[in-house]
Amino acid sequence: MPELPEVETTRRGLEPHILGKRITGVVLRRDSLRWPIPFEIVDRLPGEKILAIERRAKYLLMHTAAGSALWHLGMSGSMRVLKAGTPAGKHDHVDIELTGKRIIRFTDPRRFGCLLWQAPGEIHPLLQKLGPEPLSEAFNGDYLFRKSRGKTAAVKSFLMDQAVVVGVGNIYAAESLFRAGISPLREAGSLTKARYEKLAEAAKEILAYAIERGGTTLRDFINPDSEPGYFEQELDVYGREGEPCKKCGRPLRDSRLNNRAGAWCGSCQT
Repeated sequence: MPELPEVETTRRGLEPHILGKRITGVVLRRDSLRWPIPFEIVDRLPGEKILAIERRAKYLLMHTAAGSALWHLGMSGSMRVLKAGTPAGKHDHVDIELTGKRIIRFTDPRRFGCLLWQAPGEIHPLLQKLGPEPLSEAFNGDYLFRKSRGKTAAVKSFLMDQAVVVGVGNIYAAESLFRAGISPLREAGSLTKARYEKLAEAAKEILAYAIERGGTTLRDFINPDSEPGYFEQELDVYGREGEPCKKCGRPLRDSRLNNRAGAWCGSCQT
């Protein structure tokens, strides 16, 4: 599933090719993805200029004066900028036609993504209760410590709660906890402020590095024959259950929470 760095990579890849361009048409090859596509997408976007493309959590907002198209890549979605007239494949569900003979093409084989509408001056219900961005100043050890008081949930589940902080999915929660030396099974309310400071710092470092690595592949973002420009993940624990810990050499354990796998080291993480 695309996580925050992949979505930010998508935003950065799209921006130089679409900013300031006028939308000349919208082609829907389906009337719904995860949810029905609102009529405003076809009715109000044509004729509008793209003023900005913003990421909020794992959502992308394409802003115009008439309103904003709200995208989510779901589990298998991607967005590309292609030449107008590029033949559509089986899973190419939406084209946003632009001046300059370009299109934004949304591809989603599993159709868990979405394309919704946010009216001017409003915040879509999906965005209203989200926590702070993990790379913002609002996300720090003091914030996590205060939010965690009285929480009995496992700290990994707490960190993945989008009302606590956005965009820290399963991969980055596992990697951040390993770097901070914290067991994913510890109760969130049992950790000290000092440990949360380490955790916040680890999450920021890992996400920033992943975004930086993603940027190295943006040269391929408008190549219709290549895959989206996501970074090659360099993971310490995620997906490595049973393999040696890179720090101590002991076999990594599997901490399955809410049916989500997540390797961790019983020696290095306490």
